[in-house]
Amino acid sequence: MHHIGLQSIGLEGNCCRTRLKLTRELVNSRGDIHGGALMSALDFTLSVVARAHDPLNMGAATIDMSTHFYEPAKSNVEIIAACKRRGKSIAFCEGEVRDGHGTVLAVARAVFKLVPRNR
Repeated sequence: MHHIGLQSIGLEGNCCRTRLKLTRELVNSRGDIHGGALMSALDFTLSVVARAHDPLNMGAATIDMSTHFYEPAKSNVEIIAACKRRGKSIAFCEGEVRDGHGTVLAVARAVFKLVPRNR
């Protein structure tokens, strides 16, 4: 996530927050943050919260993710993700992309396979 400049804001319980700045490397031909960059930021943020119960010992592999775009991202954005249900090996998560005014620009739902990390 270093490549797109995604910054961690925090992880509290079942909620993770990240920030993505509008940079010229991430914009589309209209000058908005490209949808693929937003999807990458959502996928990462959602995966963090999927394994938040045991982050040092658990990884997360995306099984499925659906994203809906409501409005273009014309400025820096914040990604907020929550784990709605976590089983022994599967986690269901939801997230939003918001601008500085709190307007929801995009939403995503994802399912992750929880994978023990090799130590």
